[in-house]
Amino acid sequence: MADTLFLILSVLTVATALLVVLNKNAVNAAMFLLLSLVGLAGLFVLLDAPLLAFVLILVYAGAVVALFLFIIMLLDTTPGSFKAFTPLTIAAALTGAAVLGLGIWSLVNRAALPLAPGSVPVPALKQYAEQLFTTYLLPVQVVGFMLLVAMLGVIVLSRKHDATEDAP
Repeated sequence: MADTLFLILSVLTVATALLVVLNKNAVNAAMFLLLSLVGLAGLFVLLDAPLLAFVLILVYAGAVVALFLFIIMLLDTTPGSFKAFTPLTIAAALTGAAVLGLGIWSLVNRAALPLAPGSVPVPALKQYAEQLFTTYLLPVQVVGFMLLVAMLGVIVLSRKHDATEDAP
C-alpha cells in the first residue's frame, strides 16, 4: 500500500511541478504549485516526518502561495505578455535537462542509495515547539514583519496613479 501511495504522490508532485513551469497563466501556475506542495507534504508523511509536512503546508502552501496569488492578482498579468522562447529560456532548459540527465546517470551507475543511519535520535515535537516559542521567537516575528512590509510595498507599487492626483 505504501509503495502505491508513494507512486501516486510522486506522479502528482512531478506532474503538477511540470504544469507550474509550462503553464502560461500565472494564477493557474500558482494553483499547480499549491498542488505540488501538497503532494510533497504527502511524501513527507510517508517518510514519517509529519512535522515537516505540516510546516510545508502551513508556511509554503498557506503563506507563500497565498502571497504569490495576491501579488499576481494585484499586478494583473496577462497570459499573452510572455515571450515563449528566448535564448535564456533555451539555455535554462538545456541546463535543466543536463542536470536531470546527470542525476539519472549517477543513480544508474551507483545502483543503490546510501542507507540512513539508524542511531539518529528524533527530537520530540514538544522540544521543537519549546525552541520555536523561546529561542527562535524573535526571528520568526521579524520574518513575519518583513513579509507584511513586502506585501504593503507591493500594494503601494502596484497602485495606479492618476495625473489629477499629482497636481498641486
